[in-house]
Amino acid sequence: MQPSSSTKLLFREILLAGGMIVVLIAALFAHTQSMPPLVVVESSSMIHDSEGEVGSIDAGDLVLVHKSTFDNIVTFAEATDPSNPYYGHESHGMEGDVVIYKKNGEASTPIIHRAILRVVPNEAYPATSTVNPCPTGGNYDSEWSVNGSKGACVHTWNVPGTNVYNQSNISISFDGIDAGFYDCKRFVHAGVESHLVVHEWIPEHSGLLTLGDANKCSADQGPNAVNGSSGLRTLDGALLGPVQESWLVGRAGGEIPWLGAVKLMVSGTGPGLTYVPTSSIFSLLACIGGILVFPMVADAGIRRLFASSPENIQAKQEKAFLVALGVDEEE
Repeated sequence: MQPSSSTKLLFREILLAGGMIVVLIAALFAHTQSMPPLVVVESSSMIHDSEGEVGSIDAGDLVLVHKSTFDNIVTFAEATDPSNPYYGHESHGMEGDVVIYKKNGEASTPIIHRAILRVVPNEAYPATSTVNPCPTGGNYDSEWSVNGSKGACVHTWNVPGTNVYNQSNISISFDGIDAGFYDCKRFVHAGVESHLVVHEWIPEHSGLLTLGDANKCSADQGPNAVNGSSGLRTLDGALLGPVQESWLVGRAGGEIPWLGAVKLMVSGTGPGLTYVPTSSIFSLLACIGGILVFPMVADAGIRRLFASSPENIQAKQEKAFLVALGVDEEE
């Protein structure tokens, strides 16, 4: 039994739609060099305006994930240092890059937050073993290489973009004088400053200190790094250390606003639409409505345009002339 023409048409349309999706994903991968090339933002930790704002990252947005080497990540400290070659670099409404990373490298939902500063070992020596790697002191860093060999014991640190150099602990005031101004957007209380302050922090290892733009200076690395921070924790309850290269998923590129809310809406896990701004939902509905209505409007417009075209008018005149002469057009 031969398939009907309608079945063939349906099968062709399905193949066409599938092919377009494959081409789109391939094009996104070619652009980002990352798979998956997009992530859906689930929380409001990066929001700049409670009503939503195109240009910053809101819950429900789709964000391109660009593959990036660790050294190419530009931190807030570097982007606000006038002597740094990356001075003025902005991403998603603020200085510095936004990174996507896995908490302590675990297989859970990745975090998308801004890179504030980078801690780099200065005085370090090769680790002797994994059991007692640092017999003469220092923090063990499994990813830092000394003389081409991974595994180092770190005594002192540098922070590019600041005046911290060869220090055993890190203290930086982001007050616009010692480092670029970072506004915590919170009232001063209980000794917690109104601008970001890293105080006598001894990093567990090299990496990035990260922070959500809307988190009022509550750094992901917790109170050991920034006073008053609750920090982020892994599935087993461990507090995050500085983000290492092996945890990095990618660097946040362009955003596609609102469309990720569809995934959050139908997902059986996660926060759903809890953190999605109301304006984003209305914009999404308007976008869907526009997509549905556009073909009908376009079809009517094309028909009117065709009806008023000189060629169509001439064809009608010729047909009327032939009818008046009593001539059949099919003869």
